[in-house]
Amino acid sequence: MCGIAGLFLKDKSLEPELGAMLSDMLVTLTDRGPDSAGIAIYGAPDAGSAKITLQSAKPAKDFAEIGPALGRAGLKGEVLVKDTHAVVTVPRDRLDAARAALAAISADIRIMGAGDAIEIYKETGLPRDVVSRFSIRQMSGSHGIAHSRMATESAVTTLGAHPFSTGSDQCLVHNGSLSNHNNLRRELVRLGMTFETENDSEVAAAYLTAEMAKGKSLGEALESAIRDLDGFFTFVVGTKNGFGVLRDPIACKPAVMAETDRYVAFGSEYRALVGLPGIASARVWEPEPATVYFWEH
Repeated sequence: MCGIAGLFLKDKSLEPELGAMLSDMLVTLTDRGPDSAGIAIYGAPDAGSAKITLQSAKPAKDFAEIGPALGRAGLKGEVLVKDTHAVVTVPRDRLDAARAALAAISADIRIMGAGDAIEIYKETGLPRDVVSRFSIRQMSGSHGIAHSRMATESAVTTLGAHPFSTGSDQCLVHNGSLSNHNNLRRELVRLGMTFETENDSEVAAAYLTAEMAKGKSLGEALESAIRDLDGFFTFVVGTKNGFGVLRDPIACKPAVMAETDRYVAFGSEYRALVGLPGIASARVWEPEPATVYFWEH
């Protein structure tokens, strides 16, 4: 099962509504994945700044240490706390130093994602509750992806929830299962990639990050995935400027897309799209198997 939603805005006037529209799409897919949920929102980058999204099982204790931890590293940052998550804005040229300082605060601190534009929020529980906890409906942005999870191959945990982010401003949501993820994980570890979970979807995210580190575009990395990944999968992937979709060669998992002159939308089922503006006149289609779809600002 699992449900995926994605929304890429062409019309900047819709950007204040991104969080609300994407939230409605995700909540509609609750019965495909009631275990946990997550959303990645790409907002407008601040010149010279980068963002790190943190999660903690002990937020009151750990988040109080963010300021002192940055200070010890000779850094300053702005902190926005949302329930179990915090978004820390730091100078872009000190992003790696800030990541290291924040990760060292506590074993309970986890970095959900980092980059110029991305914020990631994910937790166990119903999608509507996750959306509410992090005030997703009030968020604006240019594009975003979301996932409702029904766990089949790993535990229901915050870290096991999607999206998975393994590179700057990159993330992935996945419906399906990979059969060669253990072999791929070993190869990616040899290349220097690190993993937080045993989840096969994290391997898919890391694979795309590794391919893009070789100089490939997201579209080219997705093309390589058709050859290198075995199993059933529908991926929706986000980057700082782009939004991509790929289904396996059998197209085992459901998917539907819609495009107007204002947006491109993806859903595991059409009902996730019915509330979007102008959907009645949109071009609606089922993405073809083993075919890369990609849009970029």
